[in-house]
Amino acid sequence: MNMKRERNFASDNNSGVCPEVLKVLQECNQDHASGYGDDVWTQRASDGLRDLFETDCEVFFVFNGTAANSLSLASTCRSYHSILCHRLAHLEADECGAPEFFSNGSKVLLLEGDQGKISPAGIEEAVMRRTDLHYPKPKAVSITQATEVGTIYTLGELGLIGETCRKRGLKFQMDGARFANAIAESGIKPGTLIKESGVDILCFGATKNGAMVGDAVIFFDRDLAYEFEYRCKQAGQLASKMRYLSAPWAALLKDDLWLKNAKTANERAEQLYQAVRGIGALRVLFPRQANSVFVELPVLVQERLKERGWRFYTFIGKGGCRFMCSWDTTEEDISCLISDLKKMVGH
Repeated sequence: MNMKRERNFASDNNSGVCPEVLKVLQECNQDHASGYGDDVWTQRASDGLRDLFETDCEVFFVFNGTAANSLSLASTCRSYHSILCHRLAHLEADECGAPEFFSNGSKVLLLEGDQGKISPAGIEEAVMRRTDLHYPKPKAVSITQATEVGTIYTLGELGLIGETCRKRGLKFQMDGARFANAIAESGIKPGTLIKESGVDILCFGATKNGAMVGDAVIFFDRDLAYEFEYRCKQAGQLASKMRYLSAPWAALLKDDLWLKNAKTANERAEQLYQAVRGIGALRVLFPRQANSVFVELPVLVQERLKERGWRFYTFIGKGGCRFMCSWDTTEEDISCLISDLKKMVGH
């Protein structure tokens, strides 16, 4: 591969840790600190998130998105309830049944929707499909922002979903593994988005945005956070040295580093998106709205790219490929990939 350093476009999970996070980890490693979250770094990160969203929310730090989504949704449901989400949602396709497991059996019901999004009409249909005792009663709605196909819910779309949830007595949870990328693209203030959409719980991802590990579970409906610390403990998500989960947030929140990292990833994806659109033999599958580009590639081209060392996911049907950009993806990385693509399709 004609690259100075290996780059992997399969996932932003494959990126490294940004220097600012490494620096703060060194700082919090200088001395002893109380365990289980009773430390200055966890307090600083929690207060920073409250300032970011401009509200007195409850904040918890867990190791990963699976725990964040599954445990937070468990706080909204009983075992006889159901959770509504898009059929492509990570919650359904990539959590190994964890939402059902941690909620003691709440059923995940799948909704259709264009470009990875669900709609108020889809929610209404699922709620009213059956109302008898034999049907798992819908109790929560989970959306992914940005979606699994890289699209973003507009503030208007979120507001309508929130309104539908309130009308039908549903709790509104947002899987924000790439929430930073969605905010970077929309330009909406985080506090404004939450207030105007009525989101009850946000799982805010840091792992994909420059941290080494860890997501924040943020309860805007504080009643849903009742005894959540017990859920974390029981699920093995209460870190004894919690500062190593929370300190990265202190670094990411300082001077809006979380937003700068996300903007860089989005900009590199836009560079790739525009270049791919200029290759007539290729077809882009979805609009570029966050940090991913979906393109249909002939199987032979896929194989040749992989032989050259490129890594990308192929889970969107036959020929569908995802190229994910990260906070540390460079313009040179994109140029090298495009150069190889052009050679392989004879452009």
